[in-house]
Amino acid sequence: MHFTLSDLVTDITQNSFESGAALVELEVRETDREFRFEVRDNGKGMSREELDRAMDPFGTDGEKHPGRKVGLGIPFLMQTASQSGGGWDVKSEKDKGTTVSAWFDIANVDTPPIGDLPGLFRTVFLFPGPKEVVVRRFLDRDNKKNNYEVRKSELMDALGDLEDGSSLALLDRYLRSIETEE
Repeated sequence: MHFTLSDLVTDITQNSFESGAALVELEVRETDREFRFEVRDNGKGMSREELDRAMDPFGTDGEKHPGRKVGLGIPFLMQTASQSGGGWDVKSEKDKGTTVSAWFDIANVDTPPIGDLPGLFRTVFLFPGPKEVVVRRFLDRDNKKNNYEVRKSELMDALGDLEDGSSLALLDRYLRSIETEE
């Protein structure tokens, strides 16, 4: 189980990075009643049989993580969303990509805390893989409204190597500042 929704989103997003995608898009929406996210990629996608296996907590292809007997990312998503009054959806097409979405009732006692969204976004921008990563954030909660989009290519143009210590510090400060804007 994941401690926060941000941890869950990180896990699902990492799957997209490992799919051979050139583009990964993460959208996070938050209102007074609901937390919702969607991860889209143009990676290798899955056949119906592969998707069924990905939803089975006791199934794994044995290729992504050799020696591992289970794959729990999507099953944890399904369980967490269902137990917290939310839902989930996974669409995938072989050689075209995958879209994973989930929503959670924020007021439900079984919904994990949201967690550190700027930290999640920073982590997503640092995952190796795709040429482009796009994060879209929509916030309309507690009388705060904030919508923004950040692209990895634009961050790299402005900051250079995102793995450099000073670039990481600037990236973190920037993501936290736009998260608190109204």
